[in-house]
Order: sequence, then structure tokens, then C-alpha cells
Amino acid sequence: MNFKSIVLWVIGAALVAVSYQKYGWAGVAAIVGGLVMWGLLHFTRMMTVLKRASSRPMGYVDSAVMLNAKLKPGVNLLHVMALTRSLGLLQTEKEVQPEIYRWTDGGQSHVTCTFMNGKLQSWDLVRPPVQDAAIEAASAPAPAQAQ
Repeated sequence: MNFKSIVLWVIGAALVAVSYQKYGWAGVAAIVGGLVMWGLLHFTRMMTVLKRASSRPMGYVDSAVMLNAKLKPGVNLLHVMALTRSLGLLQTEKEVQPEIYRWTDGGQSHVTCTFMNGKLQSWDLVRPPVQDAAIEAASAPAPAQAQ
């Protein structure tokens, strides 16, 4: 358990204790009901994200460039899965830190994300090189028109 989860449990216990002192068992019931509701909201969000991700191919994203623009350091893997609506392709061994996932779009651009303990540390966008023929055709001077 990390420090944040320990603090959340201590705050929850303190809320229950204070509510018992102030309002008796009715206060405890109200606080416990609120805590259960909070837990159910998080569970429902997680199930919704996973259900959406299960209906798409692993490691696929609509636009890698847009995903790159929306990412922020410190967000968790569930948040990134909600953005992509897909499970990422794991690039490292299971249970090895840092975890590296990759999402690829239809144009073969991909975003590789590095997670440490479930939090996004860094990411890298890779776009495939543009075809040389397309560049030459676009930059070639227009043919002179006959008069």
C-alpha cells in the first residue's frame, strides 16, 4: 500500500469517528453510505472504461497525435485507457517496472507510454516518415502553360 491509500483510510476512519461523536449511529450510517457511494462510483467508472476497451483491438487508437496532445504526466493507466478506449500493447515483461505500453493509429503513428507504479512518467510520439514521392510531387514546380 502506498502513502495515499493509507491517508485515505485514516481520513475515512476519522470521518466515521467524528460523525459518531456528533450524530451517533445516524451520522455513522450517513458517512459509511457516502463512502460506499464514492467507492461504487469509482468501480462503475473502471468497469465502463474496461467494457469500452474490450470492444476494440489492443493497442489501437483513433489518432496518435491527438492522444499525444491530451496526455499529462502523473495520470494513471485507467485514464489513458479512457482516452484511447483501448488496452495498450505491453512492451515489457509482466510485473516489471517501469511498464511500457504502445498505442498505434491507422497511419502507423504510435505513442509509447512509460508508467511507473501505474502513473504516466513519459511518452513518445513516433510518426512514420513521409513518402519521398509524395514530397517531390508536392514541391515540384507547376508545368508552364502554353499561350
